[in-house]
Amino acid sequence: MTTPRLTVLGAGPGDPELLTLKGARVLAEADVVLYDALANRTLLDHARPTALLVPVGKRRGMRSHGQDEINALIVDYARRYGHVVRLKGGDPFVFGRGREEMLYAEAHGLLTDYVPGISSAVAAAGSAGIPVTHRGLSEGFRVITATTASGELSGSIGEAARDTRGTTVILMGLGELPRIVAEFCRHGHAATPAAIIQNGTLPQARLVTGSVAELPARAAAAGIEAPAIIIIGEVVRLATPEKLAELPALYAEVA
Repeated sequence: MTTPRLTVLGAGPGDPELLTLKGARVLAEADVVLYDALANRTLLDHARPTALLVPVGKRRGMRSHGQDEINALIVDYARRYGHVVRLKGGDPFVFGRGREEMLYAEAHGLLTDYVPGISSAVAAAGSAGIPVTHRGLSEGFRVITATTASGELSGSIGEAARDTRGTTVILMGLGELPRIVAEFCRHGHAATPAAIIQNGTLPQARLVTGSVAELPARAAAAGIEAPAIIIIGEVVRLATPEKLAELPALYAEVA
């Protein structure tokens, strides 16, 4: 019997070719793969034919496995089969609860390991030509989530709205776009360049840009849906819409 163990693996931002070489090797060694909804299913081709593939995806507005249930599955499958790989979109340590799952596994006697993934916070923006830092425009960036565990608007949104010298990247924020925009406008940043990128790095990627104040109407008109990231800052002016698929109808120049 293989020693029960867990590897938390980052699937990257969507493009399956952005999986790391180490990630591909780990998938090939897995006895069980528990994969999220945001992990590209193509990545499962790296797994052995005999591996057990279990979807445990969590998406807004859809029935999903709770975190406690996922934790219990990790331990159960590891004890029964050996090596469990937890495949999570982006990087598991960027709002992915990856370390939380590792700590639970360790508390139940499992060996654990972590394999980083490319975060959508940087890669999705870059795929549209938007760097999170750029000389003369942004000397730093912050990556935040829109809401707290209780569903309240994150205090980090207000902090970012008060200080827009760098770039703000907001993950899992599309459902809170009106409240986010209201906060930035309240602090005098209605005219700051902003963008939303849906399905960044994938062939069906979509981009909307405009000022902060214009963003909700433009996103609604374009039918933008999750998964998407929000980018606020002067670097949005560098967007290269030709890099994305459906640009003529979806791209709007920042004034």
